[in-house]
Amino acid sequence: MAGHAERAGFILALSAPFRHDLTTCLAWGLPHMNGQMAVAMVFAVIGGLCLFLMGMKHMSDGMQAIAGRRLRRMINAVTDNRVMACGTGAAITALIQSSSVTTVMVVGLVNAGVMTLAQAIGVILGADLGTTITAWIVSLNILQYGLPVLGLSGFFFLFTKNDRIRYIAMLIMGIGMIFFGLQIMKEGLEPLREADAFVAWFSRFQPKDYLGVLRCIAVGAVVTAIVQSSSATIAITITLARTGVIEFDTAVALVLGQNIGTTITAYLASLGTATYARRAAYAHILIKAVGVFLLSIFFFGYTNLLNRFVSVDLDIAKRIAISHTIFNILLVCLFLPFVQTIAALLQRLVPDRKHKEVRHLTFLDVRMLDTPAFGVEQSFDEIKRMGESVEKMFNWLRTLLTATEPDEELERKLFHRENVLDVVQKEIMEFLAAMAQGNVPAEVAMESRKQLRMADEYESISDYLTTILKLHLKQRHSEETFSEPAREHLLALHDSVAEYMIMITAAVHADNVDILSKAETSGQHITHLFKDFSKLHMSRLEQGQCSPLGGLMYADMLQSYRKIRSHGLNIAEALAGEK
Repeated sequence: MAGHAERAGFILALSAPFRHDLTTCLAWGLPHMNGQMAVAMVFAVIGGLCLFLMGMKHMSDGMQAIAGRRLRRMINAVTDNRVMACGTGAAITALIQSSSVTTVMVVGLVNAGVMTLAQAIGVILGADLGTTITAWIVSLNILQYGLPVLGLSGFFFLFTKNDRIRYIAMLIMGIGMIFFGLQIMKEGLEPLREADAFVAWFSRFQPKDYLGVLRCIAVGAVVTAIVQSSSATIAITITLARTGVIEFDTAVALVLGQNIGTTITAYLASLGTATYARRAAYAHILIKAVGVFLLSIFFFGYTNLLNRFVSVDLDIAKRIAISHTIFNILLVCLFLPFVQTIAALLQRLVPDRKHKEVRHLTFLDVRMLDTPAFGVEQSFDEIKRMGESVEKMFNWLRTLLTATEPDEELERKLFHRENVLDVVQKEIMEFLAAMAQGNVPAEVAMESRKQLRMADEYESISDYLTTILKLHLKQRHSEETFSEPAREHLLALHDSVAEYMIMITAAVHADNVDILSKAETSGQHITHLFKDFSKLHMSRLEQGQCSPLGGLMYADMLQSYRKIRSHGLNIAEALAGEK
């Protein structure tokens, strides 16, 4: 008890402004504990929990920084094969140590139209399985090594200049914080064993009958929904069990409730999204709720089987981790064969809205900001869409340049697409800027700068395409005409620049960093065409074959194509990593 008293004295010195009220409240509820010890206990639990959550975040961020490319390849490899989707979800969650992040990310991908509902359900089932790793980490009996691990890895994190070593140190530092936080919580909760009032109150939530089971499940669900971290509530449950405050059966029931409570994160992420994204969130809730309900019916038989096959002499933390793992394995076995059926059921329960839902810029979902490794992948998808839009604008513009009759609908379509790309470029900039405010690895920061440059170049190209259309409309309204050779030269330059941009955009889609030399060679050919056509135009102008006004508009069109070529080359430079 001397150690607790010393810790209490230190905490009390920091908490003088509000010590009296808290001491009075806690001393009333815990009569066998003096006020100073009660304050020490509360601050130890809160401080330990905060350290634990910070450790989880550092471990997740470090792993994302180290394995970012692998994680992106894994999520892109998700197919309609339910087993592959489940394995991907389990692997990603085990690596980033957060089923909440995985499910939120899945909601964002479904909202973006990148992932189908059936694929999402498979990934969510895998995420539930992958999150059991957290309980196993918490159950390790190495809490006393948390502070040395934290200190040593923190030294490397602060003083190394190598990014990879720095993020490995961040990952290990997160593990150290997890164990150190658990150790502080464990020591802080130990006095509760002597608090008769607390033990008497908590005894009302023991699973002695089915109503007691439901109470425990409800407590676990509500607390987890409030905290929005099943990792935190499972850590608290295991810590309470380690200190002897709760028994194994109570912990199992609480963990069942925590499995329901963790679905609140996906539900909140689905608010304001399209119908298909909400279905993914509801799938998570449905699977967990049905699974917990079925197991609650057979709860006493389930715990008897656990006690029979898992030695009672085994550390209670590991027994809880085993029960958590078995429950999620049962969920996978029960629901994975019926992924398509669940998807069809949700389509009936959550029907499409009567009005058409517009998916605008859905790749740039704010839910991706917590996972930079995936966030830059989604913003890169938006860059690709910009390239595809530019290709369509080229096709529309050629149709308008060669048409014998005005096509006002197609003209409006081209102008509208240019306005859309303006907004796209703005939202990409805001998205990447918001993501860069966090602790992102150098690789992600470099990728963000590259994407910002490419988005700006594509937006500039769309501006010049509308400039050419405006000049064409001005020519038509002023009743100016171009000679047949002039029209052929203009269309030849248009086709060359369009082919050039198709080549550049194909390289963007393939992430081909070796495109620069080819882009420079092809760009020089376009420059030669521009100069040749400009000389021929000047010759026609001098010979009086076109009016000064028509000649000026024609020259501006040629110049616009040349500038488009320059912006295309800039995209190739950005792709190749050139400044």
